Amino acid sequence: MELLLKYFPNLSESQTDKFKKLEALYNDWNLKINVVSRKDIDELYLRHVLHSLAIAKLINFKPGTKIIDVGTGGGFPGIPLAILFPECSFHLVDSINKKLNVVRDVVAGLGLDNVKVTHSRVESINETYDFIVSRAVAAMPTFVHWVKGKIEKQQKNELKNGIIYLKGGDLTEELKDYKTVTIYPISNFYKETFFDTKKIVHLPIKYRGK
Repeated sequence: MELLLKYFPNLSESQTDKFKKLEALYNDWNLKINVVSRKDIDELYLRHVLHSLAIAKLINFKPGTKIIDVGTGGGFPGIPLAILFPECSFHLVDSINKKLNVVRDVVAGLGLDNVKVTHSRVESINETYDFIVSRAVAAMPTFVHWVKGKIEKQQKNELKNGIIYLKGGDLTEELKDYKTVTIYPISNFYKETFFDTKKIVHLPIKYRGK
């Protein structure tokens, strides 16, 4: 929590309380199923919460913004973002139901009424969103194909509607065909060495209809 408050010192009492509860909820579940790796659970705030919230260093989502978290796994980046942006709506989607049971329990335990959880492949979701967030579930061309037609036409935020992707390593080859993509090193926002190779990829996507 100290690490979180270092970078997000203006959390409300309610937000601080929810972020504190996160650790106990995930620790409890991790004893039952391996939601996150044993190594990562000890550094939950660094490797999962803070990593997820790097998106909030790039964009301050306006109230009413609709965000889908594709391949949410154990609820990242969706749950930390939902705590930080209570006036935005979050749709957490994954094709593996086992981890979604954890996500549902954490969402209920934190009282997050701005989160919807769905067991589905994203291709089967028939809604549009301002932003699609994810943590490196596939190469960008594959991911773009999956989410085709799911971007809302109307702009609410300063950052253009599209994909916000958390990914590491050399992305040159993977992103070479995307002329409008912007890559933001997370080390611009955080000083911990864990983030040295981590990046946020923003790919604005034009509206294509459903």
